[in-house]
Amino acid sequence: IAQKHLKLYTIDGLHIALKAGSAKSTNMVMQAAFFKLADIIPYEQAEEYMKQAVIKSYGKKGQKVIDANFAAIDGAVAGLHRVDVPAEWATTTVGADLPEQSENAYYEDFVRPILAQKGNELPVSAFDPAGVVPTGTTKYEKRGIAVNLPDWQADKCIQCAQCSMACPHAVIRPVLVSDNENLPETFTAKAAIGVKGAKFRMQISPLDCTGCGVCANVCPAKEKALVMVPAEQIMQKEEANYKYSESVTQVECPLNPKTAKGSQFKQPLFEFSGACAGCGETPYVKLVTQLFGDRMIIANATGCSSIYGGSAPTCPYTVNKDGHGPAWANSLFEDNAEFGYGINLAYNQRRKRLVEKVSALKEAWAGTDSAAVCDAWLQNMEDAEGSKKAAADLVALLEKCDGCGCEQDALVKQVLSEKDCLVKKSVWIFGGDGWAYDIGYGGLDHVIAEGEDVNILVLDTEVYSNTGGQASKSTNIGAVAKFASAGKRVKKKDLGMIAKTYGYVYVAQCAMGSNPAQFLKAISEAEAYHGPSLIICYAPCINHGINMTKSQLEEKAAVDCGYWQLYRYNPVGEVFTLDSKADPDFGAYQNFLASETRYSSLVKTQGADVAGELFKQTEESAKERLEGYKKLAGKE
Repeated sequence: IAQKHLKLYTIDGLHIALKAGSAKSTNMVMQAAFFKLADIIPYEQAEEYMKQAVIKSYGKKGQKVIDANFAAIDGAVAGLHRVDVPAEWATTTVGADLPEQSENAYYEDFVRPILAQKGNELPVSAFDPAGVVPTGTTKYEKRGIAVNLPDWQADKCIQCAQCSMACPHAVIRPVLVSDNENLPETFTAKAAIGVKGAKFRMQISPLDCTGCGVCANVCPAKEKALVMVPAEQIMQKEEANYKYSESVTQVECPLNPKTAKGSQFKQPLFEFSGACAGCGETPYVKLVTQLFGDRMIIANATGCSSIYGGSAPTCPYTVNKDGHGPAWANSLFEDNAEFGYGINLAYNQRRKRLVEKVSALKEAWAGTDSAAVCDAWLQNMEDAEGSKKAAADLVALLEKCDGCGCEQDALVKQVLSEKDCLVKKSVWIFGGDGWAYDIGYGGLDHVIAEGEDVNILVLDTEVYSNTGGQASKSTNIGAVAKFASAGKRVKKKDLGMIAKTYGYVYVAQCAMGSNPAQFLKAISEAEAYHGPSLIICYAPCINHGINMTKSQLEEKAAVDCGYWQLYRYNPVGEVFTLDSKADPDFGAYQNFLASETRYSSLVKTQGADVAGELFKQTEESAKERLEGYKKLAGKE
């Protein structure tokens, strides 16, 4: 800039867009600024062209969206600020500060050069030819992108931990410290409810927060315990507090981890992803890792969940203090279910070989304590928690025996070489509705029909979110999407009921923002069930045209009005449970549709009569579906 004597301007595009009425209008602010400075054509002419383009591009979304974009254009020129470039910039050798040095070799040797714009200097040898990368690296990025941050009001907090559960990026977490801990002055804490001898604090990681505001909106306290404030007001203080929360010894939480509150004291093993601010998908992924992450293997279909789940060069899946965490891999749209199924088959085969070897050791050591340790593993190998303890005891025993020269030494070495299979794995298959309902449906159907112990999590946004908002078979009647610009004319596929017809597939339909306890119950039952499970989760998305700061509240609204139902079908006992109301407030159904641009825009493009008829069909379809669920649940 200085050496080439460039003119430098800055503009607070977000502030101007928010003042105009829509944070999404920053693109119009920047476009107007470009035409003003570039002077390619007279600015008055460029402004006229831009506003014509706004009407063409956003006309179907309503006058409010048009006005917001017009106001963004109008505010751009006044917001331009000329920067006087210091002469010393021409000779400086110091650039912007990068994140602090870390102890992670992969981050320092591979990621940091990329962040420093030196990725092209990395040698080929820096890349693993198998495509394997370490997990737990997003925590080193510290992007600091939030304009506003949640400020915790200790005196108003009721310690429900709903904010932590709803956070799409795992940046806000409860902290339990001993009453005897000498806390820093800014590290405010209060007596922990339900945990004797401990103090409670809700702590954010300010440099990892996106500032979406979901946490503040879900807070159920009469006076909100989280208030969004400008980031600069609390950034420095909360940075220090977060570092302290990471270093201080925390009190073990005695609460049941399968409850809404208790689960939040478990470490999220999915954190700080690059998902959209307010994402409706990531809270589900995060919660699954809190319960099962230390022994999870994930096969992930291509889509949003693969992009925020494993984009180079960092990975949001991480490990606990013992170094255990999810193993993750991405497959294609069309074959991800088979990919996960194959992973499960491979582990099953390896464990069968271990059974033979451990059984041989048990027989050789018959009548001894060592035989009892082998038997304990054989008896508990298919039990999640039981296999953990039995595996730890067996490894400790075998490590003592390793190299002792006895007749069983070869067997001992073989079992230790495959000790990663001793703990029962939790195999999960992740993907969106485009994969599950459409392109990968044939594979998904084949896999659940095989009866193997795999868990399938469908993140249902009712549209292809990652590829531009195309309609899927999950898209509802009347919704506007690409390839359904005049409103979808056929009803949504009932994936859950198709799977239920097999009789041996665990099926659940969930919406965390409506009933987090129901989602926890569903994933716990599904994971414990020794057979295939399918969990379908409603996930609000920016493609819906909603305020994403209220994504969790949108889930609640969808269930309250009957748009989305909650249920669980457990093949054990053949029990179908309708968890949402048998008589939802269908009077609010049309208001719910009108609140989302994907539906409301249809009125402008197709007219009130056509849109009204399609919306009526959508409501009737929801009622028809609910009646079927009520019959299954015995609630006619």
